[in-house]
Amino acid sequence: MTVVRVRAPASTANLGPGFDCAAVALDLWNELEVTDGDGEVDVDHLGVRAFARLAPVDGRRFAFVDRIPRERGLGSSAAVIALGLVAGAAAKGLSPSVEDLLAEGVELEGHADNLAAALAGGVCLTWDAKVARVADDAPAVPIALVPEATVSTAAARAALPEQVAHGDATFTSGRAAVLGAALATGSSELFAEALADRLHEPYRAVGAPLLAAVRDDPPAAALGATLSGSGPTVIVWARPDSARACAQELEARFPDVSVLTLSVSPEGAHAL
Repeated sequence: MTVVRVRAPASTANLGPGFDCAAVALDLWNELEVTDGDGEVDVDHLGVRAFARLAPVDGRRFAFVDRIPRERGLGSSAAVIALGLVAGAAAKGLSPSVEDLLAEGVELEGHADNLAAALAGGVCLTWDAKVARVADDAPAVPIALVPEATVSTAAARAALPEQVAHGDATFTSGRAAVLGAALATGSSELFAEALADRLHEPYRAVGAPLLAAVRDDPPAAALGATLSGSGPTVIVWARPDSARACAQELEARFPDVSVLTLSVSPEGAHAL
């Protein structure tokens, strides 16, 4: 019997000003096992559709394990697509590059940032279907505040204006440049300066009240906070030596929210 087992990480995208181009893989994993066998296959499942781009689905069974919360801004759909792509390549005996897999999956995902991080791991920048994996780790510990509410990516994008003021564009492009430097150098000081945005977060904040709550009264150990993808999850970026205390403070302040102290995964989606 042919058995293919793969796993793919969660991710947090945008990181403030890095709209649609920056993302970090997180140590929280979905899994897929593909085996031989007859049975009904959900051909509309994102992971199965991704698999089908590289290998036939007939005569196979698909068992997904979902640990990443859905519609919370943690890249659950990108992880599922990455699972299908990596499993399909393994089943076909292929060894495609990250960019080859990204090109296959971006049509299903709709935007490349989360998918690039899910495939490559670490800290990624992406543009024009290209991927630059700039670091194994981020300059801070990501602590996810995950509410019960969900937000659809389509609805979050619909909230964005078609035009922004020149001053807001200038502000965000400047912070994005600082963000790239912070990620590439590992500078926590630059990272703290970079975590501000006027391009997407102000318009999505209505659906993510945790962002304002944390920014208005940040924990002492926090370098900053960002909306994770489309939200409503918020990532509080803590100083590594104080991450535990930061998480405990957040748990006390937000008892109705799941507080997950995560780490950056240097690995992307891979076969087991």
